[in-house]
Amino acid sequence: MISTSNRTVAVWIGLVGGFIAAQSVSAQSGSPTVQSGPAYTSADVQFMQGMIGHHAQAVVMAAMAPTHGASAKVALFCRKVDISQRDEIVLMQTWLRDKGQAVPDPLATTGHDAMAGMDMGDHAMLMPGMLTPEQLKQLDQARDTTFDRLFLTFMIQHHKGALTMVATLFDSPGAGQTPEIFGYATGVDADQRAEIARMEGMLSPLQRRTPQ
Repeated sequence: MISTSNRTVAVWIGLVGGFIAAQSVSAQSGSPTVQSGPAYTSADVQFMQGMIGHHAQAVVMAAMAPTHGASAKVALFCRKVDISQRDEIVLMQTWLRDKGQAVPDPLATTGHDAMAGMDMGDHAMLMPGMLTPEQLKQLDQARDTTFDRLFLTFMIQHHKGALTMVATLFDSPGAGQTPEIFGYATGVDADQRAEIARMEGMLSPLQRRTPQ
């Protein structure tokens, strides 16, 4: 999920390239559009719409770090999440807008209901790995080491949900085949796996210190 500047540029180039040939597709239709090269499908559209809400919740979670006593390592991780997720949200919104599809704008809404996805539309509500309102409240009430432990635990859950979303995309007939969607989805998968491993490394010593 965290992207380097080069990867962000590469994804952007891929998206722009896809804009030239793409035509609008109904989110309710399972048939791809007619165009030269691989066609995008309704599953591609739904993946991008859903991932916007998924990313937006991660931004909200990461934004808690400065006010909740996060450790230096967790705070640094949160800053990278905030930057990369916001950039990718813009890329996905641009892709959807160019295709004439509904464009979620979750970052325009604040508050606990928005954090839970309640104001992000049905796509966000159904995305795997997203925190429930109860989990978000629990995270918001935590401080210091407890915050670190809960943040890492919940963000690992969140990242694993994104892996499920990518797997679902590629399991859908004809989906994930255009260069921009394939490149973005495989990049998300690689980033999430790397970040899960990093977070598990940070979480392990915190769990050992937790009273049983």
